[in-house]
Amino acid sequence: MADRDLPEPDRFPGAPHPRERTELFGHDEAEKSFLDAIAAGRLHHAWLIGGPEGIGKATLAYRVARFLLAHGLRPAASLDVDANHPVSRRVAAQSHPDLAVIRRGLRADGKAYSAEIRVDDVRRALDLFGATAGEGGYRVCIVDAADDLNASSANALLKLVEEPPPRSIFLIVSHAPQRLLPTVRSRCRRLLLRPLDEKDLGLVVRSLGPPWAEAEPAALKEAVALGSGSVRRTLEMLDSDLRSVVAETRATLSALPRLDMSRVLALAESLAQRGAEERFRLVLDTAFAWVSARVHQSAALGPARLAPLAEVCEKAARAAREVEVFNLDKRPLVIALFGDLADAVRRAG
Repeated sequence: MADRDLPEPDRFPGAPHPRERTELFGHDEAEKSFLDAIAAGRLHHAWLIGGPEGIGKATLAYRVARFLLAHGLRPAASLDVDANHPVSRRVAAQSHPDLAVIRRGLRADGKAYSAEIRVDDVRRALDLFGATAGEGGYRVCIVDAADDLNASSANALLKLVEEPPPRSIFLIVSHAPQRLLPTVRSRCRRLLLRPLDEKDLGLVVRSLGPPWAEAEPAALKEAVALGSGSVRRTLEMLDSDLRSVVAETRATLSALPRLDMSRVLALAESLAQRGAEERFRLVLDTAFAWVSARVHQSAALGPARLAPLAEVCEKAARAAREVEVFNLDKRPLVIALFGDLADAVRRAG
């Protein structure tokens, strides 16, 4: 099966890919950081663009890439590059010789994408940087997302970030920058993007074209409210079935430390079914967001009492990666997640 026959691993089904998007909503401050660095002639060679999934990090990375490939370090008031500019067209078509993209590649059987970025994925993409400077003299590498790197591929990337070729820039997208190798983090300028507000979320969805732009106003309003500042989550929430998954997960979490095991078992069973990968990820994301909000709201309790909640998330995230990589049964993870959270809430008081 050819790569083009599969949905891309970093594209939301049915929506434009970030490389095709020339508009950016809600991240003016982040864009200004790049513009100021360009104007000063001191553009750092590696940027770690962090923040929750689906808020526009990759869209910003491609926006920066287009500008540098089209204009180099020419000072400007905006990173805008017209969609009809030759650079924009080549980036959208994945044919620009000076842009390398590191992302999950196909499995050996060619039937699906790997669950992680392998070292060969990194080496293939970075062959570009072993050649002489290309058409515009500037070369850009986008990593989307660094969270998918395994130990070997992370070290392969680190070698180039440590000793970058001249006139090159690495734009490293991460949903959880704190989990990356400290040696990678220390060599990057860090840029944290915040979740979008509801107004910007609505504007983004309406700008995506059909069917998203044609969503009923009431459904869009509800989806935006459940979107947690993420475009990806908002698009998911336009599906009524997925909205019910979030509602069920939130109801179970809100009852903690009291644990309704029949409810947890029913949820775990539904997530173990074939084709439930999206719902499984949604349950984890909802649980992690709930923990984050609870930690912030209860900050006065102190780190010692709140640490168990964070530890549950770390444990669940590791287990989820193993479930995905080794195609394990999801039920034990889901049951353990809610049980561990109930215990952590009880201990936090």
